[in-house]
Amino acid sequence: MATPDPDADLPLRTRTPRAWAVAALRDPVALLNDHAHLERKAAANALGLLSRRPAGGDEGGAWERTLAAVARDEVEHLVVVLRALTKRGGRLSMVHRNPYAAALHALVRSGDGERELLDRLLVCALIEARSCERFEALVAACEDDGLCTLYRGLCASERGHARVFVELANDLAGADVAQARLGAMLDDEARILAAQAPGPRMHAGAPPGTGA
Repeated sequence: MATPDPDADLPLRTRTPRAWAVAALRDPVALLNDHAHLERKAAANALGLLSRRPAGGDEGGAWERTLAAVARDEVEHLVVVLRALTKRGGRLSMVHRNPYAAALHALVRSGDGERELLDRLLVCALIEARSCERFEALVAACEDDGLCTLYRGLCASERGHARVFVELANDLAGADVAQARLGAMLDDEARILAAQAPGPRMHAGAPPGTGA
């Protein structure tokens, strides 16, 4: 098993090479379009989880408040990204596919009650963690002040969202069970990311010969 990153908030098995960021930034309109769709879907995922509150153990509506706050943040991010997209002459596409996220969601043990909900929370945590790590890579490689400010501003929020989803998973299943499942899914995430085709997408693969 690969050694996880020492950053406890982003315990990813792999780090993004600078070559990915340099390549992605060559087409900022396509990258921003992809990013906007990711923010839209993140808000929808948080709202979908809001109505799946586990039975018992939720004092005072903490589950709903937490996920509503995440959804609100994602919508605010969407507005900011759309503004940046429009400023560069782009417009949100009607169709969007994210094979990375689709492959992660395929790991969910659907129809398995609490274990399904645990997996859904952890998939959200993984996507947020990887997105934050990718924002950091973009900031390090970016020469566009506007994009650099955008990605730097979103890093802390995405990092916080990853932590929130892990905490919800720990509360749901217990830390031992949740962390064991997260460890297995982190291995899957690294494999899935490495299999992605390159391109100007937030969760695209690295250019050939540069590593995952």
